[in-house]
Amino acid sequence: MPYVEVKTVIKGQGQQIFDIVKDMPSYPKFMKDLVSVELLEVGDNYDVSHWVSNVDGRKIVWTEKDTFYPEELKITYAQTEGDLKKMEGSWQIVPQGDSCEVSLAVDFEFGIPMIAGLLNPILKRKVRENSENMLNSIKEQIEK
Repeated sequence: MPYVEVKTVIKGQGQQIFDIVKDMPSYPKFMKDLVSVELLEVGDNYDVSHWVSNVDGRKIVWTEKDTFYPEELKITYAQTEGDLKKMEGSWQIVPQGDSCEVSLAVDFEFGIPMIAGLLNPILKRKVRENSENMLNSIKEQIEK
């Protein structure tokens, strides 16, 4: 199963960054590959959201459960249904003075064993690019 983790340093306070990362329905406003993120359910320290993205002209759709750990500045997520067999991971924000290291981890499985060997390296590259774009977009929102 491919695993991708990307990190960047963002100048800003941890809580401010956490609040932007947690506000996933706003992502399509500043992330070009996302068509929509719709909240389906909101609970105490979790939500369920429906995502539609466009990656190289291919529509990818999924629903995920996000669990929020505000005191740890951490968010975990796991696909509950969607186009991939498995997609889960986490956001972690680690304060470092007047900046924070922000990491996004994605663990996924395409779900078609016969072609996984061929597609996983390509999909891993696309997931890395998309994750880097997400971090850079959040960085721009904070540092602008």
